[in-house]
Amino acid sequence: MLILDDIRAALERPQPADSDPPFTPEWRNASVAMALAGDGDGLETCFILRTERDGDPWSGQVAFPGGRAEPGDADAAAVAERETFEEIGLRLARGQCVGALPVQPLHRIGPRGSLSPFVYHLGAGFTRGGEAGWRATLSHEVSEAFWVPLRHLFDPGAATTIEWVRPGRPETTHAGIEFEGHVIWGLTLRVLGTFAELVGKRLPALDP
Repeated sequence: MLILDDIRAALERPQPADSDPPFTPEWRNASVAMALAGDGDGLETCFILRTERDGDPWSGQVAFPGGRAEPGDADAAAVAERETFEEIGLRLARGQCVGALPVQPLHRIGPRGSLSPFVYHLGAGFTRGGEAGWRATLSHEVSEAFWVPLRHLFDPGAATTIEWVRPGRPETTHAGIEFEGHVIWGLTLRVLGTFAELVGKRLPALDP
């Protein structure tokens, strides 16, 4: 069972000094929000399905809401908050931020830069976007927003693989988590793996 207090305690532990480089509002830096909702062991988190677009290295993939930094962003968390509202109409308050996950490098699979993930908790009653009648308002970059129970991410039966073809390269097989026809993989799965490690859990999808 994974509850909010466990997550908060894990994210409050000191991280290595070089895990969070200074924020600069440049296009090559990005942030995402792991927005949690619910209470007890019924926590859920929000994912988006990115629209298929030419030139987007994450076209058509499942992701956390977020995107690139802009000159007016005060810090990395502000990027995640602004982009989440722009992409799905979900307004995140700084007071809802539970903590930050270690910064992820982007150069392995896309433009050189860094990704800063932040964890938020929207409240005990905010499950599947139900509180206050909130419904996703999608930008042109997003084709769907959906909620996944955290327990599902740690279910061995949800582990799967996905075949991916990058233009000009052979087809490759990647680990993933399946949920109602969607597959969470790639950079988003890497962020989830970091989250799992911090909270002392095993992510079956990343087992050898």
